[in-house]
Amino acid sequence: MTDHTNGSADTSKSVPLWIAGQEVWTDTTFDVVSPTTGEKLWSASSVSVKEATQAIDAAQKASKTWKKAKPAEIRTILLKAADVFERRKEELAGYMKTETGALDAFADFNMSTTIENFRDVAGRAANIMGAIPQTAAAGQGAFVFKEPFGVNLGIAPWNAPYILGTRAFLYALAAGNPVILKGSELSPRTFWAIGSVLKEAGLPDGVLSVIFHRPADAAAVTNAIIENTHVKKINFTGSTAVGSIIASKAGKELKPVVMELGGKASAIVCEDANIPHAAFQCALGSFLHAGQICMSTERILVNRKIIDEFATALKGAADKIYASSADAPVLVAKAGVEKNKQLRADAVSKGAKIVGGGELDTHESSAYRIRPIIIQNVNKEMDIFYTESFGPSVSLIAVDSDEEAIEIANDTEYGLSGAVFTESLGRGLKIARQVDSGAVHINSMTVHDESALPHGGVKKSGWGRFNGQWGIEEFLRLKTVSYMETQ
Repeated sequence: MTDHTNGSADTSKSVPLWIAGQEVWTDTTFDVVSPTTGEKLWSASSVSVKEATQAIDAAQKASKTWKKAKPAEIRTILLKAADVFERRKEELAGYMKTETGALDAFADFNMSTTIENFRDVAGRAANIMGAIPQTAAAGQGAFVFKEPFGVNLGIAPWNAPYILGTRAFLYALAAGNPVILKGSELSPRTFWAIGSVLKEAGLPDGVLSVIFHRPADAAAVTNAIIENTHVKKINFTGSTAVGSIIASKAGKELKPVVMELGGKASAIVCEDANIPHAAFQCALGSFLHAGQICMSTERILVNRKIIDEFATALKGAADKIYASSADAPVLVAKAGVEKNKQLRADAVSKGAKIVGGGELDTHESSAYRIRPIIIQNVNKEMDIFYTESFGPSVSLIAVDSDEEAIEIANDTEYGLSGAVFTESLGRGLKIARQVDSGAVHINSMTVHDESALPHGGVKKSGWGRFNGQWGIEEFLRLKTVSYMETQ
């Protein structure tokens, strides 16, 4: 086994899985390619149904003791994990940047948020409380207990691997559930690192296994895990299309799920907004991590009275975000670049106007790079009006009233995040209450996630909530025990 205490990983062989607290190398591997250079980084072990079943069996065994773990024990392990994340911050951020093309600022945000989440959840296990309700009959009483489900499957994406990877198990663990974490094949070493941190923090073997696989094995491995009788609940963060498949499979097996899926977030800019501030927040919300965030701003709905002034400010803010780099931002996959290019071309062919940004960078140094772009005069006939770009493409749309802005913001199958910019808190709250979304942020960007606030969506953006006590409650089930006095 590799010694992780010095903050290093053995890159001479494939990235191993973590099963029952041990590193496991498999004969079947897949290559991991750098989105920055297009070259092979390393190979990674690919889990099979057999090894996934071994992880589930180990989790089932561990559940017998983990469900009885006292809050103090859970707190100690999670606080130690936070300290390990902090001590190994540079190493771990390096894996994320290498595998996903993330810039320093976004990788740092991932690390600091993950550390804060662990410290926040560490103290929440002690807040799990049942109830002693009143009952109808004389001499009768009842207790309502909150209990863990048992073995959970958590499936996490590549784009914010430390935040989304750890939350796929963090709240379930705090509630007494062991977890199989299935990480993205695009960033396996980053997910390996998560397992190594929890191992170093003293998490008992079997309580967390970390697996990943080649794309060709996705259906077989995922279906086998969901079908396993020991697996009691699933959470998934990723695309709406894949989420629908997983929810359908879980539904067939009659197993509950938590889903955090895609988005088409709108930022509404009222005529009384602080224009420089709103423009910067909208640019940041649109182009942070090259728009590869489910909460990214996809539409900016601006009162027509200030549209020209705002467009100028938005272009200037967007230019500043990538001013330090001569290259366009990196997308994790070539398909994402092609998708954004097609959305842009379709919009322009139907009358939209590019008011900021451009196509691929001038060197065309990589098929993984594409310039941030602002598209004006977007309408419902254009594909980009409804399609989540999941890239650095944002639509700028003029509106004549708050009511029209709300109507457009709600004209989507998604509902994850939104924003409103106004100097009137009352006006902002009135608009926010009418936007059909899991969260709306007044005078800040649509990309907003913090430990104490519930996070999740409505409509095809999913259901259920992560974060805070709400997140822990998702992974507890109720049991009623009544009793009757016999004397």
